[in-house]
Amino acid sequence: MDKIYIDNASTSFPKPEVVPKAVFDYMTKVGANIGRGTYENAYSAEEIVFDTRENLVNLFNGGDCKNVVFTKNITESINVLLKGILKKGDHVICSSMEHNAVMRPLNQLTEYGIEFDRVPCRSDGTLIVEEVEGLIKPNTRLIIMTAASNVCGTVMPYGKVGEIAHKHGVLFALDSAQAAGLLDIDMVRDNIDVLLFTGHKGLLGPQGIGGLIMSEEVVKKITPLIVGGTGSISHTEETPDFLPDKMEAGTMNLPGIYGLHAGLSFIEKTGIDKIFEHELKLTKRFIEGINDINDKAGEVKLRLIGIPDERNRVGVISIQVVNKDQAEVAAELEGEYGIMTRVGLHCAPSAHKALGTFPEGAIRFSFGYFNTEEDCDKALSALCEIVNK
Repeated sequence: MDKIYIDNASTSFPKPEVVPKAVFDYMTKVGANIGRGTYENAYSAEEIVFDTRENLVNLFNGGDCKNVVFTKNITESINVLLKGILKKGDHVICSSMEHNAVMRPLNQLTEYGIEFDRVPCRSDGTLIVEEVEGLIKPNTRLIIMTAASNVCGTVMPYGKVGEIAHKHGVLFALDSAQAAGLLDIDMVRDNIDVLLFTGHKGLLGPQGIGGLIMSEEVVKKITPLIVGGTGSISHTEETPDFLPDKMEAGTMNLPGIYGLHAGLSFIEKTGIDKIFEHELKLTKRFIEGINDINDKAGEVKLRLIGIPDERNRVGVISIQVVNKDQAEVAAELEGEYGIMTRVGLHCAPSAHKALGTFPEGAIRFSFGYFNTEEDCDKALSALCEIVNK
């Protein structure tokens, strides 16, 4: 039985061929650390790292490439940010659609005298923008939110929120996990002070590489979460006060950066608009197929979560199969039809509460650039057979 992967919101798969090749080439032909060796291989690795920083700031209009700091994933990036700029007495605003990568650090920080509020969202996942301004307090230091929901795919009005934040002198951070490599994100236009990214989703890189791009204002204020050897100013035991060294202690994930570099190059060559257009085409086809199944049944057999069409979405679609256990359906999709999805609460209980799908959760189908119309149709055919048994 052929397998069909429709779980790209978790991690994109397959990767472009250039990505594993770049990782393999580093591991077999380069192998050196950066900032530690005075030989050609070390210098060539340094060039790839520098180019990757430049590719990222070019993609997001992120300013100076030295302000790109690499981490192992977006969860680490969020922790680096929150724990590096927040102090006792500070207040944070987030949305009710956030992933636990945001919510768990915020809840942890309440133990240290930091408070937060959530902007409510409608039952389709759309943010009630009018509520943002009323939550801002004199001690509000940061607004952090997702660019697009990992549960229902709804795109957040991050440009409007960034504008509100800057109007009140509040920093704005964007979690781009489900949007980077798909949506047009411009740090200047959208008033983004910190762009948080991960390499293994829409940026088409391998797991284990992520980061954050910071404005100069944040650079001046942030305290490193981890310090140690950097290969620079090794004569002192003090942490360097310049970026990126200040924030990148220890050996970097160079195989991951090589893979991310290749993924970014693929996106640039292919075109971000073309990639997003393909995913939206599949999203539209899938949603129309769900509606067709319901129409033919004369009742709602499949409940679509979120916005009822492809507008204002990324290629993330969650459904509930009415009167069935969602986990059992997901297991049947994989076991009987070879269709790989994600079921449950998707590390986002706050989002599921806003969407009305807590605690039972939902089955998520998330399309990527390498999915086909045939993949989409086979998934719909399987769902049709399951609900009509």
